Amino acid sequence: MNIEEFRAYCLSFKGVYEKMPFSGVADKYSRDVLCFYVADKWFCFVNIEVFDFCCLKCQPEESGELQAGYIGIKPGWHMNKKYWISIYFNQDVPDIMIKELVGKSYEIVVRSLSKKEREKLTSDDD
Repeated sequence: MNIEEFRAYCLSFKGVYEKMPFSGVADKYSRDVLCFYVADKWFCFVNIEVFDFCCLKCQPEESGELQAGYIGIKPGWHMNKKYWISIYFNQDVPDIMIKELVGKSYEIVVRSLSKKEREKLTSDDD
């Protein structure tokens, strides 16, 4: 998977938009981070220049199991290690599993939205 395929997949979910929120920081790596949002909450981010890993929301009870089972899954970079994981591309995590975990991250965030925000997602025609 390359950055364009990954980006297109993330944007395929209902109500998702992207933004690069760290353009003003000194760190080049962070400036190149693209975040994917549903409502006003992140569910995924990735560096678009390096494309080395993505960071995703994860259920705490699943996080440890995933990290134990895959070299390419680590605690979330710069995020709460209980709720976020980093998944490294081109290691031992198959692309299909990365997509599945992106979908789970999206669902975790959607479930955390208010009823009004969730209803807006289902009523939008985009």
